[in-house]
Amino acid sequence: MAAGPWGWGPAVLALLLALLLGGARLLRRRYAADGARASLWGRAAARADGVRVLLVTAHPDDEAMFFAPTVLGLGRAGARAAVLCCSAGNYYNQGEIRKKELEQSCFLLGIPASDVTVLDHRDLPDNPAVEWDTQLLAAFVLKHIEANNINLVVTFDAGGVSGHANHISLYAALRQCRDQSTEPQSSSVNWKILESTPFFLTGRTAVLPLQYTYLHSERKLPEGCRVLLLESVNLFRKYISVLDVPVSCLLPRDALFILTEEETEQARRAMRCHRSQLLWFRHIYMLFSRYMMINSLRLL
Repeated sequence: MAAGPWGWGPAVLALLLALLLGGARLLRRRYAADGARASLWGRAAARADGVRVLLVTAHPDDEAMFFAPTVLGLGRAGARAAVLCCSAGNYYNQGEIRKKELEQSCFLLGIPASDVTVLDHRDLPDNPAVEWDTQLLAAFVLKHIEANNINLVVTFDAGGVSGHANHISLYAALRQCRDQSTEPQSSSVNWKILESTPFFLTGRTAVLPLQYTYLHSERKLPEGCRVLLLESVNLFRKYISVLDVPVSCLLPRDALFILTEEETEQARRAMRCHRSQLLWFRHIYMLFSRYMMINSLRLL
């Protein structure tokens, strides 16, 4: 009996999709079982003991929405992570609520409240139309790196994953830090004003006055401190979930973290802590975004 013009097409397409999905899941389980693979501590090494990570984010919920695979993957490998969130996420006047949600989310990701710092500075507003002062950001980040003996920084790349101006400002600030590390260190910078101000209150909010807007950082990244940038991908790859595993494995990168199904659910639980942000489209994001289970990163 001859098939109609649409008889075999849908069946073949469904079969191919099932095979692709099955293969992606198999590759995911195999890769996740092997642990994090990153050139930072050797491709053959499965451990990252001694790695002290600073995750630099723009808003509360970035750590779960975008970076959960990196945080959980590094934690699984033995690294210790801290979070520096550069705004309170106060665009809708929900800053105090979002700070608490951030601590709850980080706890589920294995980061205690004592290792979570939120900057609440008037020149670093949560606003997609505002490009932050990169010199100000560089000063904060460098101070935090030195105070906590950080040897690995993780943040957004030039695309900011979502194109958010605040995300891109973090990349610009870290690039400035990196570029300064190749220049002679200035001895004319007066850091006393920073040293005497308790803006690094671990587990609490850091609030600085307006004069820090004009602070120019001429210091450099400490020797041995590296910066990993989360790769921005196109819209198609962003929302094909587990089907992006084969693509991510094939493409070049310096670090790749893929979560198991159990870890992915852990990342989603962390994201659900941000109740004030859980609009309908964020539920769709949690189901389909690759960033809930896959992070590919490049060294700056």
